Order: sequence, then structure tokens, then C-alpha cells
Amino acid sequence: MKISMSKIMFISAFIMMLPMQFSYGEETVYGRQLMTEQERSEHRAKMQSMKTKEERERYRMEHHQKMQERAKQRGVTLPDEPQQRGKGMGNGAGSGQGGGRGR
Repeated sequence: MKISMSKIMFISAFIMMLPMQFSYGEETVYGRQLMTEQERSEHRAKMQSMKTKEERERYRMEHHQKMQERAKQRGVTLPDEPQQRGKGMGNGAGSGQGGGRGR
């Protein structure tokens, strides 16, 4: 199978444009705007160290409650429910506000 250099460059550019949320990145941390960089780093490390989906889900819900309390103390509003993993508002391809064709 022969792949041209232009195809490789296109694929590389496309991959670089994908949102970071496909890995456990900053975008997926609930209440990240209320956390310090150190707290985000510790949260990420703790999530990655957990062995089961149940452990991670239990920790996510505890973290959610903690961030809700912190938001209330600071007079900030956060969504009631944590964002589903992979369902963030990224810069990826999709039906956004672009002009599109066929209008």
C-alpha cells in the first residue's frame, strides 16, 4: 500500500486538530476552572491509578460533589451533572456554526 506524502501531511494535520478529550485531558475534569494546576494534576493521577470503572465512577461523583460545594462557596454555577466522557464541546469536525454547503 503506497501512501502519498500529501495524504500523510493531511492525516497528521487532522490528528493535531482533534480535541484533547479523547485522552484523559484537562477538558474532561469537572469543575477544572475552580481547581489549581496542582489539584488537576493530582486528580488526573488518581483517576489513572484506579483499577476499575466502578472505582473511577465513585471518585468522579465524590469530585463532582466537592466541585459543586466549591462553586457554591464562590458564587459560580456549574452544570448539575458531570459531563459524559467524550461528549465535550471540542473543536472537532461536526455540525457547528460553519457556513457549510448546500444552503
